[in-house]
Amino acid sequence: MNKEKLLFSAEVEPNQAKTRLDKYLSLQFPDISRAQIQRLIESGNVICEDVVISDNAYKTHIGDVYQLTVPPPHECKAEAENIALNIVFEDDDILVVNKQAGMTVHAGAGIYSGTLVNALLYHCRGKLSGIGGVLRPGIVHRIDKETSGLLVVAKNDTAHRFLSEQFAEHSIERTYFAVVYGILPDLAGRIEGNIARSKFDRKKMSIVENGGKTAITNYKTLQLFGKAASLVQCNLETGRTHQIRVHLSSLGNALIGDKVYVKNKKSAILLPENLKKYINDFPRQALHAKSLGFIHPRSKEFMQFDSELPDDMQELLEKLHKEFYN
Repeated sequence: MNKEKLLFSAEVEPNQAKTRLDKYLSLQFPDISRAQIQRLIESGNVICEDVVISDNAYKTHIGDVYQLTVPPPHECKAEAENIALNIVFEDDDILVVNKQAGMTVHAGAGIYSGTLVNALLYHCRGKLSGIGGVLRPGIVHRIDKETSGLLVVAKNDTAHRFLSEQFAEHSIERTYFAVVYGILPDLAGRIEGNIARSKFDRKKMSIVENGGKTAITNYKTLQLFGKAASLVQCNLETGRTHQIRVHLSSLGNALIGDKVYVKNKKSAILLPENLKKYINDFPRQALHAKSLGFIHPRSKEFMQFDSELPDDMQELLEKLHKEFYN
């Protein structure tokens, strides 16, 4: 039976004083997201010297020790919703979907509707693998909410295990197309850099020298648009959270439209004036999971699927092409 957890922070050190409470506690308890920390504070689950602190902006004081009560998780179940899906392939074992940008793959962080899982539950009438639990039925892998492209879904546990083994062995073929600011230092190459959650911003990932998980991205430039932008193909050997976004940003070539990893828009200086606003205001990271290849769990045959770039990325490339090649 799940019970509430009682956690205690370390004493606040002099260099940690006058820090926002939500930020301080998220660093003290890295396994709990900052959003969850904020909800716990607001609901009266943080105490210091028998005083309940319910203000996220409360500033820490030297010597303070905070008691954090984490209630047992509430069992939530995703509900079926009649949401249109772009299905590329389907049989009794798997489903390959071309996900639209803006759709979250599964529930979490307060999102329990409008997800790919909600749509799958309606379409498959419950015939999905149960390994991922009630919130992630059928989900073998994920792509970011604002990334479009191909995912494979498991309709039964046997298929789920077989596909998961391929992901674990890094034998799945995954190709992404990205549009980035500037020109990469080398037109083709390999990026190796372990990735872990940022110590300074829990919503971001970062390359770390020690710890983290191995991350490898192979890339090649497909098209240059002056010195202002590039169309880049990325092939993943590993699949870490935000991997392509973090790796390309580390080279100084953040994805156009990426509001999280764009450190600056110095490359935008090289854009024609008539395109600057359009490109800098592009509504999501210009990243598409273009192809996906794997061994089918039943037939044991290699299958590969390809998808067209969505309209927004097509338009972006057309505007760049017209400017630099016409």
